[in-house]
Amino acid sequence: MNYNDTIYGNYEIQEPVILELINSPAMQRLKGIDQAWYFHVYFPGIPRSRFNHSLGVYLLLKNYWASIEEQIAWLLHDISHGTFSHCLDYVFEWWNQKEQSHQDNIFESFIKKTNIPDILKKHGLNIEYIIDDTHFPLKETTLPDLCADRIDYILRDAWHLGEFSHEEVTYILEHLIIRENKRIFKDLPSAKIFAELFYHMNEKYYAGIESAAMYRTVGDCLRYARKHEYLDSDDFYTVDTQVLDKITTHIENNQQLDIYWQRMNNKIPFTNNPNDFDAHVFCKSRIVDPLFVDDTIVKRVSDVDSAWKMSIQNALSAKEYFLKFEK
Repeated sequence: MNYNDTIYGNYEIQEPVILELINSPAMQRLKGIDQAWYFHVYFPGIPRSRFNHSLGVYLLLKNYWASIEEQIAWLLHDISHGTFSHCLDYVFEWWNQKEQSHQDNIFESFIKKTNIPDILKKHGLNIEYIIDDTHFPLKETTLPDLCADRIDYILRDAWHLGEFSHEEVTYILEHLIIRENKRIFKDLPSAKIFAELFYHMNEKYYAGIESAAMYRTVGDCLRYARKHEYLDSDDFYTVDTQVLDKITTHIENNQQLDIYWQRMNNKIPFTNNPNDFDAHVFCKSRIVDPLFVDDTIVKRVSDVDSAWKMSIQNALSAKEYFLKFEK
């Protein structure tokens, strides 16, 4: 299978287990899940899917000669994302909006309902081993550390949104190394470029007020549609277009649904007003503090940059917004 990735270029994927997993219904479904939630109404750009991102982190691990088990773990890491990705954290109010962890919470139960365990067993691999992150120290790390997931989605989104060129992407990838199971930059300049890009993307896109409005308005619309039985819970694990099609058939006959629909499509202006608001919203905030090599010593950017250390402390807290919509 020849696969052309917008970030990493052309690859010939030959491993039978990888090919079978890629072609499984669970993986193919991710082609219909937007990587950026419902972002295009605020930030138009080239569409990218959870499928593209999942193959991206797989290729990134492949480039670093990770074991086949770890490559598979990364390939499957987003398999439990529902429609509109992290927006589902705003559909069910008891889930934690500050952490946006719904897909992680259901990952094990979700993947075991697919045919992926059977595919792995067929190739002599164990699902329990694959989904246990303790076996793969490069896979899952807590902020502000780096992991393949964060590296891929930042570079992918920055390029698609015109914030980073292919030359800059190549520069970052060429300056990343692995040492003692950690991703480390070869020098301070490359570490700072990546850290500052991550900060910019977080402030402008991931945790900005537009994202807060997107999360809440999509969440409100989906929750309302579910309450009125226009959607059921299974619909949230299909694809984005299927959910949109089911909602739009009811807009004409339901004025409140139409209001939610206009809000989620950015047709109704809003402000951030703590004194008079319709929706209190939290956005997960993301920032990294990369490791780099200084001569022979490994340091963090915050070790040598006091301003960055302050940025880390401020940016790790969830962003809070108070949205007031025009009538």
